Amino acid sequence: MKKKLPLIIAALIAVAVVVYLLIPKGETPAQPAATEAPAATEAPAQSADLLQRIKDRGSLVIATEGNWSPWTYHDENGALTGFDIEIAQLIAKELGVTLDAQEVPWDSILPGVDTGRFDMACNGVDYTADRAEKYAFSDPYVYTEIVLVVNKDNDDIRTIEDLKGRTASNSPNSTYAQRAEAAGAAVTYVDTLGETMALVEQGRVDATINAKGSVEDYLGEHPDAPIKIVLTIPGDPVCYPVAKTEDAASLLAEVNRILAAARADGTLAALSQKYFNADLTVAK
Repeated sequence: MKKKLPLIIAALIAVAVVVYLLIPKGETPAQPAATEAPAATEAPAQSADLLQRIKDRGSLVIATEGNWSPWTYHDENGALTGFDIEIAQLIAKELGVTLDAQEVPWDSILPGVDTGRFDMACNGVDYTADRAEKYAFSDPYVYTEIVLVVNKDNDDIRTIEDLKGRTASNSPNSTYAQRAEAAGAAVTYVDTLGETMALVEQGRVDATINAKGSVEDYLGEHPDAPIKIVLTIPGDPVCYPVAKTEDAASLLAEVNRILAAARADGTLAALSQKYFNADLTVAK
């Protein structure tokens, strides 16, 4: 028996070699079937309505600059405040949610509303026909005036038409920049009102067009600034833009309802007096 054992082992090895050689190149022996992974748990369905999503989230996300007084700025304690911020707080309260105010540069505000990053913009946004093609707007909540500002030593510019061939400074894609460009001015783009005024004060640009309330606020903070207002004209109505989508209609309706109530009970007028020293809630 002991003599046969090596012969048996040798035979088994030979069979194994033959089986290996019969397997086609590139093919491996069949493997046991893998255990099927359990199905992933489906995420809760998201509401198709923007207003409901805001309520489910518990916050109203707005876009604002935070550096354009008196619309949106930081007070002496560093807290974000301003005309638009107080109205946004009122809207959020009436919706039963908290306010999530995100500060971004002006040229990021409307694109952020468009992509859904922000629910709405609260930054003194003028209504224009061009913007209305892309965004849905609330009813106007104030009607502002705009001013033409030049260096105190400039006696050549008195009207918007005088900007032809001149230079100006404004935030990119603002209605003020668009007015200056339409008049034939070359516009230097900046992010803040302070930068705009500095360019005019230093004589690096000839003028700027801006909101009357903001310029008056700036002059109140900088009474010795070497600038002057040479023209005041009616501006565009100011509204809150939201994405122009069907799912935003209910939010817009609620915003309009809240603004109408604030107008009726005098809240809008009181806030306008507080921040602009004038009631801008009535169209002139």
